[in-house]
Parts: sequence; structure tokens; C-alpha cells
Amino acid sequence: MTALLLGKWKGIDITSSGSGNPGARNAWLVLGRRASLLVFLGDFLKGSLVVWAGLWGGFSLLSVAVAGLLSVVGHIYPVWRKGRGGKGISTFAGVTFWLTPDLFLAMLVLSFAFYPWLKSATLSMLAGFSAFFAVAFAFQVQSVVWPLFVAIIIIVIRHKANIKVSMETRFPSNKA
Repeated sequence: MTALLLGKWKGIDITSSGSGNPGARNAWLVLGRRASLLVFLGDFLKGSLVVWAGLWGGFSLLSVAVAGLLSVVGHIYPVWRKGRGGKGISTFAGVTFWLTPDLFLAMLVLSFAFYPWLKSATLSMLAGFSAFFAVAFAFQVQSVVWPLFVAIIIIVIRHKANIKVSMETRFPSNKA
């Protein structure tokens, strides 16, 4: 929604420009760096607000995690846009930053660590998600993160085309 509002303000339909995705990465390409940062922050806050409201309301961590999952699903498949939303990374970051900061940090560090080697935000994100899983099981925080695992699976499915292109570009097969 943030990208749509910023695009409208600048007189650009972001869903008809660049990749057509109303997210931070496409905002960077179409609207510029500042707009991309604002889109990221807006979507990050969307996930953050869900967690803050749940924690402030005294709900269990598992209930808050389920609400976080639903905020990611709602971001990716908004009813008001007939299921054509963003890809969920920024909203997921907002949820995990507040709900599981240690897992968020592991995910972030590994994503950035792999980027110079992979030169792909999509593939680096997969490495970060792997860290999320590994740290969650190492610290035995599975009950709270199961809804977040579901969110990761949905995000990966939403990125399927990006993953395929990134893999083919960086690791071409030598089939003759």
C-alpha cells in the first residue's frame, strides 16, 4: 500500500512500471532510493504494529505470531487488490524484529554475509531464512516460530520466479 500511495503521489502507477510489484525493490527501480526506503518502512511498520498491538493487548506469543503470519499473508494477497500485493519481506521483517529479535538478527546477518558471494537479494534472503530456521531450533523456540515458518514458506513461494531467475543467472546448468 505504501508503494501505491507514493507512486500515486508522484503520478506513477507502480503496478504498471518496472516489475509491477508494489514493493520496496520495485519502488527503488521506479520511484528512487528515498521512496524505496519509505516503502520499506511503511511495510515494516505494518508488521510491527500487529506485534505491538498483540503484545500490548496481553495476547500469548503464539497468538501474536499467528497475527504476524496473517499480516504477511494480507500484505501478499490483499483482498482489496484481488490478491496482488507485495512479496512480504518488509512486513515479515517488521514482525520478526519485534517478536523474535535474535532470529531476526541471525537472518539479517546471514543475508548480508551471503550477498557479496551470491550477488542476489533473493538468494541471500534464502540464506537468511535458513539462519532463521537453524537458530530457532538451536534455541528451541519452535512453538512461537511455527507461524513464522509458514510465513517464510509463503514468501518463498511468492518469490518462486525470482529464485528461478537468480539460480539460472548465477548457477547456469552445463546441459548441452
